[in-house]
Amino acid sequence: MIIIMARPSDSMAAAVYITNLLSEEILTVHCQSKDDDLGGHAVAVGATYHWDFGTNLRTLFWCKLAIEDKRIFFVAYDDDSREPGFGSWAACDDRLYGMPQDRLPFLKALWT
Repeated sequence: MIIIMARPSDSMAAAVYITNLLSEEILTVHCQSKDDDLGGHAVAVGATYHWDFGTNLRTLFWCKLAIEDKRIFFVAYDDDSREPGFGSWAACDDRLYGMPQDRLPFLKALWT
């Protein structure tokens, strides 16, 4: 008999996706974690900005989205949340939606 045991990795792969569903505006996205500042990115209408990263059970990324004089600040990925691994977002004209694969979209934040 052969027994193969897999040791769980301390780091797992994850990704965040932010899609611009605005009617006609370029979306400015600036995300960072405690260790990594991803810089600012201009996302065209209909396009998606994403990044992949390893997690360590304490991974947290927060983002600022901007259009003209409006902003949204939100946590884009949090290993400590009820849904670790979730990180898919859609910026619309009036708000930001979370876009889980197995459920309906949910309201995350309004533009201020």
